[in-house]
Amino acid sequence: MPELELLGMGDVPSSPFDAIKHTNEHGAEYWSARELQVNLGYTAWRNFTRAISDAVKSCKESGNVAEHHFVDADKMVAIGSGTSRPTADQHLSRFACYLIAQNGDPAKPEIAAAQKYFAIQARRQELSDELAADRERCELRDHAKTEYKALSGVAQRVGVQNSMFGIFHDAGYKGLYGGLGCDSIKSRKGIPTNENLMDRMGSTELAANNFRLTQARDQLAESRGISQQQAVRLHESVGRKIRQTIADIGGTMPENLLAAEHIKHARKRIKKAKPQLKLEERDAKGLKAIPPPADYDSL
Repeated sequence: MPELELLGMGDVPSSPFDAIKHTNEHGAEYWSARELQVNLGYTAWRNFTRAISDAVKSCKESGNVAEHHFVDADKMVAIGSGTSRPTADQHLSRFACYLIAQNGDPAKPEIAAAQKYFAIQARRQELSDELAADRERCELRDHAKTEYKALSGVAQRVGVQNSMFGIFHDAGYKGLYGGLGCDSIKSRKGIPTNENLMDRMGSTELAANNFRLTQARDQLAESRGISQQQAVRLHESVGRKIRQTIADIGGTMPENLLAAEHIKHARKRIKKAKPQLKLEERDAKGLKAIPPPADYDSL
C-alpha cells in the first residue's frame, strides 16, 4: 500500500519543539499541551482544547487508540507569593501533536514548522474491499480521461478536424465493441443518453478502453501523412485487435459487461471514508510502555 507523503523525518536540530519535549516513566517522549499551545501560536487555552478535541476525533477515526496518545494531566502553575496551583493539562504523544498540527492552518509558520517536526511514519490501510474497488475504478476513470485528451491531441496534430472527432472516437468503440458505437452501447446497457459512457464503466471495461486509447495514441503518433479516414480506420483497427485479444483469453466482451453505477457515487464514498493509519510500533504505543525487542536478552 502506498505510503503517506509525511514520512518520519527525525527531530529537527535546535527546534523549539525539542526544548519542550519530555520523557515519561516508560521512556516514551511526550509534549505538554500547555507548552505546545504557545509554540503553535494559540493565545487562548479554550481555542487550543478545541484543536485537541478535533485531533482526538481524528485519532479514533484513523483506527488508533486515543488513550495511548492523549493523557489528562495537571501542570503546576505559579500564582504569585511563591505558591502554585494545578492547572488542567494533557500529555501528548508525537502522533497526537502531529494530528493537532495537521488540523491547523499551514499558512501559519508555527503550524508549518510543527507539521514538519512531528511528521510520523504511517501507512494507509483500505477500509474495505468495496472502497479499494472504488479507488481502483476512479483511478482508471481518471486515467481514461487523461488518455482521451492525449489521443484527441495527437489526432488533431495529424490532421483530424474537430468536425470529425465524433466519428474518430466512435470508430475506436466500434472496433472494441463489435461494431457498436457510443450511442448503441448506451442503448444496449440502458445508460441514459445524457450520461458519459465511461462514467458508467466498471474497472474491467475501463481497463480495456484505456488500453485502446493508449495504443491508438501511440500508433497514431508514429503515423506520417495519413488522411482523416485513415486515422479513423487506424483507431477502429486498434479496437478490433484488443477485442480479439479478449476473445483469445476467454474474457467477457465489453458490450456484455453490465453498466456500473455512476462514478460519482464511488467518488462520494471515497470522499466520506476516513483513512485508517497504521503506525510504526513506537508511534502506535504513544505514551504507553514500549516492550523490549524479542531478542533483548541476547543484546
